Amino acid sequence: MTFYDFDLTEPIQNALKKEGYTHPTPIQQKAIPVVLEGKDLMACAQTGTGKTAAFALPILQLLAGESPKNRRIRVLVLTPTRELAIQIKESFDAYGRFLPLRSAVIFGGVSQSAQVQSLKNGVDILIATPGRLLDLIQQGFISLKDLGIFVLDEADRMLDMGFIHDIKKVIKLLPLKRQSLFFSATMPPHIVQLANTILTHPESVEVTPVSSTADTISQEVLFVAKENKYALLTHTLERWPDKSALIFTRTKHGADKVVKMLTRSGIRSAAIHGNKSQNARQKALADFKNSHNRVLVATDIAARGIDIDELELVINYELPNIPETYVHRIGRTGRAGASGTAVSFCDTEERAYLKDIQKLIARQIPVTAHPFVTGVEMQIAERIEKSTGFSSGKTQHKKSNSGKKFFRGMGAR
Repeated sequence: MTFYDFDLTEPIQNALKKEGYTHPTPIQQKAIPVVLEGKDLMACAQTGTGKTAAFALPILQLLAGESPKNRRIRVLVLTPTRELAIQIKESFDAYGRFLPLRSAVIFGGVSQSAQVQSLKNGVDILIATPGRLLDLIQQGFISLKDLGIFVLDEADRMLDMGFIHDIKKVIKLLPLKRQSLFFSATMPPHIVQLANTILTHPESVEVTPVSSTADTISQEVLFVAKENKYALLTHTLERWPDKSALIFTRTKHGADKVVKMLTRSGIRSAAIHGNKSQNARQKALADFKNSHNRVLVATDIAARGIDIDELELVINYELPNIPETYVHRIGRTGRAGASGTAVSFCDTEERAYLKDIQKLIARQIPVTAHPFVTGVEMQIAERIEKSTGFSSGKTQHKKSNSGKKFFRGMGAR
């Protein structure tokens, strides 16, 4: 099956060609026809399965057939975190690049002025986190009276983060006549109960969640203070001097920053992310594949669809805030039975992400000591190990050759 089978409009097909996408994922195969038919949808799918395109593509198709006189908010996508909201906006922009539609993203933690200005300019598709959305509605900057499609993404995570009351407030403000799409990684009874308050005679689709890592991938985690991450990165690259490395960051700014530091150290590298043109992204990927550049730094959204043969080393410079993303990141190495290595850096603020990852994959990732570790960080490692319950003994601290003298000086911890 290909995307042509959905009979999507030519501008969307051209955008998919630009992105290099030809074959839909299982969740896309199941969900896109349902959404195109105008039905409500209850989908059990995790981030990393292609679920954003599963709702973004048919939504763009439906909007492309309309010709509104005034630009009003016709689609609302509600999501739990700023990072996921930004990623979804980037997807809508990529798939809708040849359509005369505007999307905007709003979230808390930053000044609202730029977000308000984008709303004043007119928006067709709004991606939002619950708190900032309700704030701007209360201030009169957002009206949902013209809304035709509502998407609730990461529903189970929304509830885990305490957004249930905000979600109920938003639902009360939506037009009764609308199409609603509900996505959740899990479907326990309380999630199904929430779905029933939002959906009308929905179609249900489900895909098998990705929750395991290949046995051929050697995994390790290194605890490090945020300010020591770059020194640890160069140290890690020196451990495998003959291997090319795919490095992941959570943000576009973080990817650019890593490339800038690597360039100063004389390490050839390039970044791919949503702010890069398609030509720049293709060149960066080509330079990496032909070994002109040793390092490729990527965000998760930009790395989708990338296929690199014989990749041996993945480095999580920043741990993903969504555990399934970790599985997909490191799965880019160790393919087709080949061996691979996945190294993850974890600072104090990321230790909750690590716990979620180890819970998902149901295994303890071995901790590797290094010359930049502190006693506090090693204590954190042991606390995380005890709280996960996947290892019965002490954390096994693997040692890199260049740090043996240092490790002996540390003594047992």
